[in-house]
Amino acid sequence: MDKKPLFITGIGTEVGKTIVSAVITEQLKADYWKPVQAGDLDNTDTNKVKQLISNTKSVFHPETFQFEMAASPHRAAKSEGIEIRVQDFHLPETDNQLLIEGAGGLFVPLSNRFLMIDLIRLLGAEAILVVRNYLGCINHTLLSIHALTSKNIPLKHLVLNGDFDFDTLNVLLHHLPKNSTWSKLPEFTTINRDSIANAPFQFNPIPIIN
Repeated sequence: MDKKPLFITGIGTEVGKTIVSAVITEQLKADYWKPVQAGDLDNTDTNKVKQLISNTKSVFHPETFQFEMAASPHRAAKSEGIEIRVQDFHLPETDNQLLIEGAGGLFVPLSNRFLMIDLIRLLGAEAILVVRNYLGCINHTLLSIHALTSKNIPLKHLVLNGDFDFDTLNVLLHHLPKNSTWSKLPEFTTINRDSIANAPFQFNPIPIIN
């Protein structure tokens, strides 16, 4: 695979990573991979994205780990007597663009010493950071950008999921690294294959020049 994998991460939980994953998977006709699923095994994120995709090119690769407990991956793994190790992860074989969806934010632990941000770096991926507007989102976004920069992980794209006031938007864009791009994904009134396929979303707009 010549293209670098794209890793969907967020500034926290419940910011819309799975919906954003579905939109980008559909637009790029990319392959999708969720390395770790913790909880909700009857309706995994892989299944949710698969049900929202219309194209026939995307391949959905199986999770490396599935855990019953809806908890941080390190705790969910421990509940089943498993320790998640660095050497457990290998990129799926594909000639297509690969989209990887993480769990939670950058510092979610996979084990006591192995964090989600370490997995992004291990896989040689570029990050797509999903942001939702809430009190504290500026702090969480800037911390996430700083963390990616400190690990030399390229921030490919910033996704503003939902409505943002001008002042919040202005600060976030001011702190984007050079050559990073950004887009805004409006709130969905209905989430289905049609709305995902027709989402008013641009993945590669003009970069911000600081």
